[in-house]
Formats: sequence, structure tokens, C-alpha cells
Amino acid sequence: MAKTKIVVVGAGYAGVFGTKTLSKKLKKNPDVEITLIDRHTYQTMMTELHEVAGGRVEETAIQYDLQRLFCKRKNVKLVTDNVTSIDKENKVVITENGEYPFDYVMLGMGGEPNDFGTPGVKENGFTLWSMDDAIKLRHHIQDTVKKAALEPDAEKRKAMLTFVVCGSGFTGIEMVGELIDWKARLAKDNKISADEISLLVVEAAPTILNMLDRNDAGKAERYLEKKGVKIIKSSAIVEVGSETITLKSGDVIPTHTLIWTAGVQANSDAKEFGMESARANRLVANEFMQAKGFEDKGVYVVGDLVYYEEFENTPTPQIVQAAEGTGHCAAKNIVAEINGQEKEAYKGNYQGFMVSIGSKYGVACLFDKIHLSGFLAIAMKHIVNLKYFFDIRSGYYAFQYMMHEFFRVEDERNVTHGHSSRNSNVLWSVPLRIFYGLVWLVEAMKKVVGGGEYLKPSTWFGEGSWFSDTVAFPFEWLKDADAATGASAAGDAAAGTDAGAVADAAQFGLSYAYGEEPMLVFDHMPKWFSSLMEFMMPNKEVALFMQKFMTIFEVLIALALIAGLFTWLSSATTIALVAAFCLSGMFYWVNIWFIPVAFALMNGSGRSIGLDKWVVPWLQRKLGKWWYGDVKSMYGQEK
Repeated sequence: MAKTKIVVVGAGYAGVFGTKTLSKKLKKNPDVEITLIDRHTYQTMMTELHEVAGGRVEETAIQYDLQRLFCKRKNVKLVTDNVTSIDKENKVVITENGEYPFDYVMLGMGGEPNDFGTPGVKENGFTLWSMDDAIKLRHHIQDTVKKAALEPDAEKRKAMLTFVVCGSGFTGIEMVGELIDWKARLAKDNKISADEISLLVVEAAPTILNMLDRNDAGKAERYLEKKGVKIIKSSAIVEVGSETITLKSGDVIPTHTLIWTAGVQANSDAKEFGMESARANRLVANEFMQAKGFEDKGVYVVGDLVYYEEFENTPTPQIVQAAEGTGHCAAKNIVAEINGQEKEAYKGNYQGFMVSIGSKYGVACLFDKIHLSGFLAIAMKHIVNLKYFFDIRSGYYAFQYMMHEFFRVEDERNVTHGHSSRNSNVLWSVPLRIFYGLVWLVEAMKKVVGGGEYLKPSTWFGEGSWFSDTVAFPFEWLKDADAATGASAAGDAAAGTDAGAVADAAQFGLSYAYGEEPMLVFDHMPKWFSSLMEFMMPNKEVALFMQKFMTIFEVLIALALIAGLFTWLSSATTIALVAAFCLSGMFYWVNIWFIPVAFALMNGSGRSIGLDKWVVPWLQRKLGKWWYGDVKSMYGQEK
């Protein structure tokens, strides 16, 4: 019996989603063969191209290998090739390197930029509709800023540092958002002022982000203006030159970078397929996603390529939710045809719209009633992206997405403002840092409270406290000096037991075992250290001052560790303190972990959820400026 052949053309959102649906629903049917054809070996997460173009992530962060996506789908065959035509009568997909007969074909080649015939866009503008576009734009921006930093002509320099985005849809606003975040890094690397870099959005309509609720769009507009982006509305671009753009009003804006995001149309390859098309060259389909005029040929159209009017004069939007929905609908109807079942009409399920403006701010409207902005909107965008990986059953790429978006990002360009993305990812040491600080705080408070009650400050500083008039240090010369007042007994209590007795009964161990007496690191002070301590604390008065000072110092170290303030210095100090306690005969082997933990926290753990994230860079800037002076541009004007 001949197998039923299904060919899917295009591995975008619609193609991958549709293929996954087909594979799942037909996995028990051995007489079905599914072939997915794409010119690339990977799927590109098109909604995140601006992150590559804007220097936030590398291209591999949004490329998902098709072999990994379909590794468990034994009924799916992958083909890397370019489709040149569709022979609908003979039901064959023709590629540059072969032919693929089909019983059903799903066309999902996606879309491409629409320049509306504007002169100069193709020659001088930059688009953002493929990985090649994103990489080309990224390199252009880097090279242009680098050249501008060495350009002595002020006017030419200004034009080179002016970046214009045409179009205020999602792609355009997300692109300018990335430039907002990237601006400081570009300026720093090229020794110019970030204020010299100008960002403009040019929109032909009188409003921006027209798919959003007006209040949400207003929030986005205010944020852009706050970040220094100039928004020019009701101004169509009529010509793009190599170093200028011309507006319909006749105004000319000098710039070397025009990023065109003003429109989208169906993939131009579809023109050769001989099917009925509508606005923006999209292929017309019925409610089942079948190509109009070829319903009996098993031809289905999905994603940005399809033109189906859900409502009068309103086609399916060219967004991810529609791509996934049309892909799912076409797949279900192909399965229905194979199984002799009733087909289902497409019904859009658009749960909301959201736009990110850089890595830290966004606006979103969910279910037409939940409005989010700022952190919550960006967090929701990440949740939606992660849901996509869940939908296509790819835990591997869900993990990779989280690594790239939260942990492997430089310059604090993520939703956590850098708390989760420092060099060795010190986020994981935060619980240890806080616990370590609490240990020090508890031990210090014992010295403060003494025999009193923790919840009654009026009982503090009494008997057993290091703030009393009893010397707590177990040093022989202080015992002799304080014999009349019983300081020797207090010293023995502070030490835990008599050193000789401990030496006889204690057992070595790096962790406490029930019933054992822990062993001191040193049961007596080395002579050189004893001489040093006697020099520092020659009498009772000095010793009483030192034990009060040490207690306050331990409290301050504890609070600094908990708050993540001067963590490197605090950790280094604790190592010195522990070493001193060991040499003084006041520290047990079971607590020697204090030292390696302090070393571990010296990796900058205060930079994550700690005050060091702001304090240390501020000090570095101030001290660097004091020591080296300001780093100045070679040709920039004095600020």
C-alpha cells in the first residue's frame, strides 16, 4: 500500500507547529510520511531578531536546530533545500535539488519586508526579517560607531551617530529598545559620549503601536521619550539615500543607518506558485486553511503567507499566535481528511499583545483586560516564549533560552537588571552569603545578649556578655590579672572547656558527631602569637575594650554579608578573624568551613541581590576618574 505523503514547506512558527501536530496525531499511522523542507537546518525565533541585531545575544541563541526539535519524531523527514515551485496538478513540490510528491502540502514560507516601492530602501536601508538581516545590521552599527569615533568632521560624525527606525510596529519599537540598551556599551567601547548617539523613530501614521490599547501605547511612547528617543509621527519616508533620508514634508535627516520595519508582505517566492493572492501578496485561503481554487489538491496555506478574512476586510494578523493557530488548524484538517472526519474552521485565539522596549521594560495587554508594563510585561513575554517550547515539546531549547536570556547576558541587559548574569553567575552563591552572614550575626548576638533574653533588650549586656566587666579572652596573663574577680572562670567558659581537658577528650572531625567533644584547632597559642596578643592586650582594660570592639565588628561584618555590601572585603576579613580565633585556641575544627566559604564568597557574590551591584561600580568610577581622569573622545566636542 502506498504511503500518504505530507510535505510542509517552511520551518517557521507555523511550519514547525503544524509539523509537530501532524507528527503527534499520526504517530500510530505507519502509512503516513511527513517531510519538512526549509532552506536552513534550523528554526529562527523571528520575534527575537532584534536581540541579535541589537548586540544582546549571539545568533545561536535564537536558532533552534531542526534535528533537535524533531529527534523523537520518527515519522518526520527533514530536508534542507530551497523550494522553487509547486506543481499542483501533479502534486509535486519542486526544489533546487529534487522533487517531493505529496498528497497534502502545507505552505508556510512566511513573509518578508515590504518597502512599498520607496526609492532607495533596497539599496541603502536595513531590514530585520532574517538572521542574515540581523547580523548584517549588527555589524553595520558596530562599524559605523567605530568610524564615527574617529571622524573629525562634526556634521558627518553626527549623521553617522544618528540611527533611524522607520515604522512603529512591534519590530520597530523593539529594535529601537535594543539600541537604547546598547548605546552605553557602544559609546564606552569607542570612547565617545552616549549622548552623541541619537535614536529616531519615523512613523507615517499619527500614532505608534497601533495594535495596542491606546493607554498601553502611551506608556511605551512616554518611556521612549524618557530614554531620549525622538518620535516623528505623521511623516512618511519618501526616499532613502546612502547618507540621508527624505520625509514627505521635504525635511531631510542626515543618517547612515535607516532600519526599515514599516511593513510585511508574503514571501515573494509564492508569486511563482500560481495561486490567488490578496493584499501584500498573501495567498488566499478558506476557513480550513485550504488554498482558494485548489481545495481538492490538498494544498494548505499557513502563517504570514495566508490571507483569510476572519472578519470583513480583516485578515489573520501576521503574528506568532496566528502562525501557530493556522499551522495547528491546517494540520488538524489534513488529519481529518486522512481519517475521513469532518474538518474544523479556523478560529483565532489571540490572548493578547506585548512589546518589549529593551531588556527591562515592556507593555502588554492580555485577554483585552489585563494591562501590564515594566518588569511584569517583560516577565510575561519570557513566560510566553517558554510556553512555545513547551508547546513544541523542546525542554532542551527552553533551558537554552533561559540561559541566554537570564544568565549569559552582558551589561545587565536582562529583566533581572543583571542580578542573574554576572561572570560566574554568582546568583547561586546568594543563599550561602546570606546564611553565612546570619551565622556571624547569631554568634555576635550571643556575645551581646549573654545570659539575657533575645526578645528583651533590657536584659542584654549582663552576665556572660562581652559587654560586661568580665574578660572573656582565655589568655593566661589576663587570667592572672583578673583572678580576684573570677575572670579565669569566665575565660574557661568562653573557651568551652579547659584546653588540657579538651586535648584529652576531644576528637578530630570536620563535622559534629553526636556525643563527641569537638577538637580545637590549636589547644594552646603559639609563642609568637601569644606575644603579639599580650602586646595588643596587655591588661584588663584594653581587653574589655577589644572584646566590645570585636563584637560590634562581627555584627557589622554579618550585616554587610547579608546585605551584600563590600562582600570581598568582609569575606577577606572573616578569614583573618577565623585565623586569629584558631591561633587563640578559641576555634574548633568542625567550624573550619568558615574559611573556604569566605573564599567562595570573594567571587563577587554581593553583585547579585546585594548592594555591591551599585556601590562597587560607583566606587570604581569615582576612583578611576580620580586616578586616570576622564576618558575622552578623540574628536568629540568637550562636554
